[in-house]
Amino acid sequence: MAENKTQPNAGSVKDFLNSVEHDIRRKDAHWVLDTMQAITGEEPRMYGSSIVGFGSYTYRYASGKEGDWFLAGFSPRKANLVLYIMPGFSKYEDLLAKLGKHKVGKSCLYINKLSDVDPDILKSMIRDSVAFMRQKYGTA
Repeated sequence: MAENKTQPNAGSVKDFLNSVEHDIRRKDAHWVLDTMQAITGEEPRMYGSSIVGFGSYTYRYASGKEGDWFLAGFSPRKANLVLYIMPGFSKYEDLLAKLGKHKVGKSCLYINKLSDVDPDILKSMIRDSVAFMRQKYGTA
């Protein structure tokens, strides 16, 4: 099995988040940390040097490639706060319309700052995403 380039490690989530230079981004990252930990019931873990992940699942592609990844995660980057919504966004069109200012990639939700979005809608997306992943991949 080919391994993901970004691997979980024993890095300190607290030290990483406290090192975020931008005050608002650091504060927002702590909110996401607390929210994802409450929703998943999992301890946060560093993935690479800049991603915080919660829980894990094993994915398998039709090609036979498989690997392990987190159920939910985020990264407080310089340009945006990035939340990883693993199922993607096709099933979240209604919620995205109500969320507020954001951009999306395949499984990435880009937010400039939490004050730009509705935190209850964001929590709902995270909660639904985690439930979907657990059901699909049979994780606890």
